[in-house]
Amino acid sequence: MLAAFAVLFFRLWALQVLSGSQFLQAAENNQQRPQPIAAPRGPITDRFGRVLVTNAPGTAVQITPADLPKHGAYAELRRLTAILHVPLTDVTTQIAKAKHLGDTLTPVTVKDFVREPQIRYLYEHQSEFPGVTIANSFLRRYKFGDLAAQLLGYVGEISSTQLEQMHGYRLGDKIGQGGIEASYDKFLRGKAGLKQAFVDSLGRPTRPIEVKSLPVPGFAVRLTLDAKLQRAAQKAIVDGINRAQANQQWYANAGAIVALDPRDGAIRALASYPTYDPAVYAGRRKRDLAPLIDPKVAEAADFPALNRALAGVYPPGSTWKPVTALAAMEEHILDPNASLHCTGQLTIDKQVFKNWDPFANQWMTLPTAIAQSCDTYFYQVGKRFYDLPADRGQPLQKWAKSFGFGQPSGVDVGPEEPGLVPTIKWRQQTYTKKTDPYGWQIDRLWKSGDSVQLAIGQKDLQVTPLQMARFYALLANGGKLVTPHVVADIEQPGPDNGPISGPLVLRRFQPPTKELNLDPAAISVLRDGLFQATHSGSGTSSGVFGNFPIGVAGKTGTAEKIVTVHDSTVLTNTSWWCGFGPFAGPTLVVCAVIENGGFGGAVAAPAALQVFEQYFGKKASGIATKQAD
Repeated sequence: MLAAFAVLFFRLWALQVLSGSQFLQAAENNQQRPQPIAAPRGPITDRFGRVLVTNAPGTAVQITPADLPKHGAYAELRRLTAILHVPLTDVTTQIAKAKHLGDTLTPVTVKDFVREPQIRYLYEHQSEFPGVTIANSFLRRYKFGDLAAQLLGYVGEISSTQLEQMHGYRLGDKIGQGGIEASYDKFLRGKAGLKQAFVDSLGRPTRPIEVKSLPVPGFAVRLTLDAKLQRAAQKAIVDGINRAQANQQWYANAGAIVALDPRDGAIRALASYPTYDPAVYAGRRKRDLAPLIDPKVAEAADFPALNRALAGVYPPGSTWKPVTALAAMEEHILDPNASLHCTGQLTIDKQVFKNWDPFANQWMTLPTAIAQSCDTYFYQVGKRFYDLPADRGQPLQKWAKSFGFGQPSGVDVGPEEPGLVPTIKWRQQTYTKKTDPYGWQIDRLWKSGDSVQLAIGQKDLQVTPLQMARFYALLANGGKLVTPHVVADIEQPGPDNGPISGPLVLRRFQPPTKELNLDPAAISVLRDGLFQATHSGSGTSSGVFGNFPIGVAGKTGTAEKIVTVHDSTVLTNTSWWCGFGPFAGPTLVVCAVIENGGFGGAVAAPAALQVFEQYFGKKASGIATKQAD
């Protein structure tokens, strides 16, 4: 008995004396709750300092999972979500996530923006909602609604997957989830502060909160974008769709426009339609979010979250002909001053290939063939590529890759699609016995028709509007391949969370430009053809740009495309126009595409003109569209 009492005595002495300070610290830790103080995100401005995205102060309701009662927690959550008009499953999922990660002391946000009557009710009935706290919050405010929505992105709570993959973040953090907000999150998000709360065993506060450190606001991000030009580009797409449907192109429903500076690749406008208002993410209403997160609803709404300028892929049609011509001249298989016969159709290896103009019948040099967009001229050029010896490889595809096709452009915001430049190797990898059991032995062969159709931008070729704009910038600047970019610099924000007067630039962005050492004479010939296309009497877009006071050069395109409508296929034409101005010293490249819009000269060219009119501040005295390729 003495021995047993001795053991108990020494155990009590060890707990109280030797480990007393340790248990005291643990008890104090149970009473102290370190909590982060959200830092206001930095603003996003256009190139002239117009604020596109800023913060709006709000009041959030949060709940600490550890403070929920052991019995009746579900009833409390159900009542709370009914008062705040949020789905119960959203909150229970967040709490389950916190428990899974072993972090039940970090508050879970139930709703970011809570109105005053709801706040007053919760304060008055605070004893009925253990674990619920009211906190200040910052909501992203998009001052111009749907302006550049896909480009700017949105902010949302970090997901479990992101939490596992990213360092320096914690449960409940708000991060950029798309566009600029995501790509430049490390600059925009700022540094959270820290406060200390003191609570009793039921989670009720016992004394005032102590602020340990203040939050540091995020930096401002200045874009190369021009907000007014962006608005004009978005309107031009809608006008283009309306124009197409007025021409009985009933499937015209979407499009994209890219405008960039050919001297350095700075993007001035990056428009995509259909679009959305990023503010719906702050509201968290499932009805508004459905077209953005529910695949079936998104498909029915034609994918408004898709940035078609970067991730939409299309056959480029005749806007590709300058690519074919430049590659042919660099390979010395085409003399731009020699004439080829442009006819209504051409037979190659017993296959008939038709011209968009069935009545064409004249000999043409390259500039005229560009201006009038003669398909049969370029069919002959494509056949010349096909007839090259096998040891020459596929030089058209090689040059296309050097011009930036078939790979991402390196733009500083995404996601971006690489597109596709079809090759012999690609056909062999794509058409196998497994993927094409009935026709793989024929389909995997590269035939003359493949080269012929590639020469006019058809069949398997896929490009993005940004890639086409980048190529036309190469023609505009004399042979330099620019890297498109949309962020100009990072700046120190002022006290009002906006750019300070005379901003302190912390970091500038100037992506590299690659000199391709192309033949200046070849580029000059192409520029001449593009100017004839907009100013000669037979040019495919001369009726649109001929009366514009600024000299603009460019090319129309009409790309055949099969679309599925109600389980049946329909052949439509995607409308293109790409070009630059002023002709003597280009400062802007515009590339417009209207899905299923019909002829490029009738739909895409007028849309591009609207962007030039806004940029130069001048109007065309009149336009006359025509059904021209």
